[in-house]
Amino acid sequence: MAALLAIGNAATRPQLSQHFSISRRNAKWAFFRASAFSSSSAPPRKLILYSKPGCCLCDGLKEKLNAAFSLSGPNSLNDVQLQIRDITSNPEWEKLYQYEIPVLARVREDGSEETLPRLSPRLGVELVQKKIAAAFTQ
Repeated sequence: MAALLAIGNAATRPQLSQHFSISRRNAKWAFFRASAFSSSSAPPRKLILYSKPGCCLCDGLKEKLNAAFSLSGPNSLNDVQLQIRDITSNPEWEKLYQYEIPVLARVREDGSEETLPRLSPRLGVELVQKKIAAAFTQ
Protein backbone atom coordinates (compact mmCIF):
# COMPACT_ATOMS: atom_id res chain seq x y z
CA MET A 1 0.00 0.00 0.00
CA ALA A 2 1.37 3.43 -0.89
CA ALA A 3 0.53 6.95 0.14
CA LEU A 4 0.68 9.59 -2.57
CA LEU A 5 1.38 13.28 -2.08
CA ALA A 6 1.80 15.83 -4.85
CA ILE A 7 4.84 17.98 -4.31
CA GLY A 8 4.18 21.31 -5.95
CA ASN A 9 3.64 24.89 -4.96
CA ALA A 10 4.73 25.42 -1.35
CA ALA A 11 1.59 27.43 -0.61
CA THR A 12 -0.72 24.54 -1.56
CA ARG A 13 1.39 21.60 -0.42
CA PRO A 14 1.24 20.21 3.13
CA GLN A 15 4.59 19.61 4.79
CA LEU A 16 6.14 16.21 4.08
CA SER A 17 6.73 15.68 7.78
CA GLN A 18 2.97 15.49 8.32
CA HIS A 19 2.81 12.37 6.16
CA PHE A 20 5.34 10.15 7.91
CA SER A 21 3.16 8.72 10.63
CA ILE A 22 2.26 5.79 8.39
CA SER A 23 1.72 2.66 10.40
CA ARG A 24 4.05 -0.22 9.55
CA ARG A 25 0.98 -2.47 9.46
CA ASN A 26 -0.78 -0.32 6.89
CA ALA A 27 2.03 0.69 4.55
CA LYS A 28 5.47 -0.59 3.70
CA TRP A 29 6.62 2.74 2.28
CA ALA A 30 5.37 6.13 1.26
CA PHE A 31 5.73 7.36 -2.30
CA PHE A 32 6.05 11.02 -3.19
CA ARG A 33 5.92 12.33 -6.70
CA ALA A 34 6.45 15.73 -8.18
CA SER A 35 3.28 17.26 -9.54
CA ALA A 36 4.84 19.14 -12.44
CA PHE A 37 6.66 17.19 -15.11
CA SER A 38 8.69 18.68 -17.89
CA SER A 39 7.17 18.65 -21.35
CA SER A 40 9.96 16.46 -22.69
CA SER A 41 9.45 12.75 -23.18
CA ALA A 42 12.29 11.90 -20.81
CA PRO A 43 11.28 9.53 -18.03
CA PRO A 44 11.02 11.09 -14.59
CA ARG A 45 14.08 10.96 -12.38
CA LYS A 46 13.70 8.71 -9.34
CA LEU A 47 15.16 9.14 -5.87
CA ILE A 48 14.81 6.84 -2.85
CA LEU A 49 15.18 7.89 0.78
CA TYR A 50 15.85 5.04 3.22
CA SER A 51 14.59 6.13 6.61
CA LYS A 52 12.89 4.93 9.77
CA PRO A 53 10.41 6.36 12.25
CA GLY A 54 11.91 8.28 15.14
CA CYS A 55 15.16 9.12 13.33
CA CYS A 56 15.88 12.82 13.89
CA LEU A 57 18.43 12.92 11.04
CA CYS A 58 15.86 11.38 8.71
CA ASP A 59 13.21 13.89 9.78
CA GLY A 60 15.63 16.75 9.20
CA LEU A 61 16.47 15.52 5.71
CA LYS A 62 12.77 15.08 4.90
CA GLU A 63 12.19 18.72 5.82
CA LYS A 64 15.09 19.85 3.63
CA LEU A 65 13.86 17.70 0.75
CA ASN A 66 10.39 19.19 1.16
CA ALA A 67 11.87 22.67 0.81
CA ALA A 68 14.27 21.66 -2.00
CA PHE A 69 11.41 20.19 -4.05
CA SER A 70 9.53 23.49 -3.82
CA LEU A 71 12.41 25.55 -5.25
CA SER A 72 12.50 26.42 -8.93
CA GLY A 73 15.41 27.41 -11.10
CA PRO A 74 18.12 25.58 -13.05
CA ASN A 75 18.39 22.82 -10.42
CA SER A 76 14.64 22.26 -10.16
CA LEU A 77 13.60 18.85 -8.83
CA ASN A 78 9.96 19.05 -9.90
CA ASP A 79 10.30 16.07 -12.25
CA VAL A 80 11.85 13.86 -9.55
CA GLN A 81 9.85 11.06 -8.00
CA LEU A 82 10.80 10.59 -4.35
CA GLN A 83 10.08 7.26 -2.71
CA ILE A 84 10.53 7.01 1.04
CA ARG A 85 11.25 3.53 2.35
CA ASP A 86 10.90 2.58 6.00
CA ILE A 87 13.83 0.23 6.64
CA THR A 88 12.02 -1.39 9.57
CA SER A 89 9.49 -2.85 7.11
CA ASN A 90 12.11 -4.88 5.22
CA PRO A 91 14.81 -7.01 6.91
CA GLU A 92 17.20 -6.57 3.96
CA TRP A 93 16.95 -2.78 4.05
CA GLU A 94 17.33 -2.81 7.82
CA LYS A 95 20.47 -4.94 7.62
CA LEU A 96 21.97 -2.74 4.89
CA TYR A 97 21.11 0.69 6.27
CA GLN A 98 20.48 0.40 10.02
CA TYR A 99 23.64 2.35 10.90
CA GLU A 100 23.67 4.60 7.83
CA ILE A 101 20.24 6.27 7.64
CA PRO A 102 19.20 8.55 6.19
CA VAL A 103 20.40 7.18 2.87
CA LEU A 104 19.55 8.70 -0.50
CA ALA A 105 19.83 6.62 -3.66
CA ARG A 106 19.08 7.54 -7.23
CA VAL A 107 17.49 4.99 -9.51
CA ARG A 108 19.42 4.55 -12.73
CA GLU A 109 17.71 4.04 -16.08
CA ASP A 110 18.34 0.29 -15.82
CA GLY A 111 16.51 0.19 -12.45
CA SER A 112 19.61 -0.30 -10.31
CA GLU A 113 20.22 1.98 -7.35
CA GLU A 114 23.23 4.20 -6.76
CA THR A 115 23.75 5.40 -3.21
CA LEU A 116 24.48 9.12 -3.12
CA PRO A 117 27.10 10.67 -0.86
CA ARG A 118 25.73 11.52 2.56
CA LEU A 119 24.34 15.05 2.81
CA SER A 120 25.43 17.03 5.85
CA PRO A 121 22.53 18.08 8.09
CA ARG A 122 24.07 21.56 8.04
CA LEU A 123 23.63 22.06 4.28
CA GLY A 124 21.24 24.76 3.17
CA VAL A 125 18.18 23.88 1.12
CA GLU A 126 19.62 25.37 -2.10
CA LEU A 127 22.76 23.26 -1.76
CA VAL A 128 20.70 20.11 -1.10
CA GLN A 129 18.75 20.84 -4.27
CA LYS A 130 21.95 21.46 -6.24
CA LYS A 131 23.63 18.25 -5.02
CA ILE A 132 20.61 16.10 -5.82
CA ALA A 133 20.25 17.69 -9.28
CA ALA A 134 23.97 17.10 -9.91
CA ALA A 135 23.59 13.43 -9.03
CA PHE A 136 21.20 13.04 -11.95
CA THR A 137 23.58 14.65 -14.46
CA GLN A 138 26.39 12.14 -13.88
